[in-house]
Amino acid sequence: MQEEIRLSLTMEELNKVIDALGQKPFVEVYKLIEKLHTQATAQIEESEDVDHR
Repeated sequence: MQEEIRLSLTMEELNKVIDALGQKPFVEVYKLIEKLHTQATAQIEESEDVDHR
């Protein structure tokens, strides 16, 4: 099993990472981009839920 690492990025930094990955062939990076998107979306939704309380 691969060890997981947790990172903390600003939205701007995350977008730069995704832009850089977008320069690579789709088949090499699409799963990673999907994972980043899924985790970021979950965190944004969680933050919005806390803000609305």
